[in-house]
Amino acid sequence: MAFKDLFTFNKDETTFVFVGGKGGVGKTSVSASTGIWLANQGKKTLIVSTDPAHSLSDSLETYVGPYPKFIMENLWAMELDPDVAMEEKQRELDARKASADGESMMGLDFLADQMDLVSASPGADETAAFELFLKIINNETDDYYDVVVFDTAPTGHTLRLLSFPEVMESWVGTMMKAKAKIGAAANALKNIIPFMGNDDAQTTQELEETKKQVEKARKILADSERSTFKMVVIPEEMSIYESERAMEALDKHDMTTDGIIVNQVMPDITDCDFCHSRFKLQQKRLALIAQKFSDKEITQVPLFKDEVKGIEKLTSFADFLYEDKDNDEVEQKAIQL
Repeated sequence: MAFKDLFTFNKDETTFVFVGGKGGVGKTSVSASTGIWLANQGKKTLIVSTDPAHSLSDSLETYVGPYPKFIMENLWAMELDPDVAMEEKQRELDARKASADGESMMGLDFLADQMDLVSASPGADETAAFELFLKIINNETDDYYDVVVFDTAPTGHTLRLLSFPEVMESWVGTMMKAKAKIGAAANALKNIIPFMGNDDAQTTQELEETKKQVEKARKILADSERSTFKMVVIPEEMSIYESERAMEALDKHDMTTDGIIVNQVMPDITDCDFCHSRFKLQQKRLALIAQKFSDKEITQVPLFKDEVKGIEKLTSFADFLYEDKDNDEVEQKAIQL
């Protein structure tokens, strides 16, 4: 099977591709080039950076920002910004508070406190990413995309993102308990948080709807026809072993890892002792990768001599990912680029 054959597309259903791995292995280059390749195949594609230290703008050599920005034909990109999302919610809250009575103000003040906690929490980036994921799968965004490529944060952040269905279910239960404690003030929240009202029948119905949405997200993440994970590694032990642990964790979340992208593969430059030594070491690590991930599709990308930035170089990078080649071509191209 060719690496490009790992993609599956269903009519009128968005495909989700998560690109992850240890920090510094080239996830953003892989994500951006994957988006470009998919767009060139005629797929309407959105690249979403969920990494707090965004580098997608640098990779594409254009400012991306927190909303989908047109990059080229069939391609849009965005860098999730939890602060922007919280500012929008704060503006809505301020507008409601301006016309609230005393009792309503109690509820709105409570919500403001909760928003402050959320915006300051370590999981704010993952929360924003999962909310976007929910909006896309529930067709609540302004546009439809054939494919969404998530340029994820380093491994730990990503695993928290993919565990969000369980977190959301727990959060719903917590909010229901908070409703009972708030008492009359909860009534003021029902227009902002639907299941916080005092109408028990309505509360139950809306809570069930929330659970259905979260369960839908869980099923899509576990559906290998719609959601897959591509792991980026480099030929070094720390990257290999961290990726192995990450894939074990992903498997526990029923998330399919179908492809391994080995980045920064060096050519054998025999007239350079240092280069030749690094090449030999990498060959041992490549053998280890082949052994550990024998059940995955593996592809190699060379170590380019220049930074991979801009549409032209990212397109060349994509050729190594998704077009047929052999190892000799990888080595030769690594010297040329």
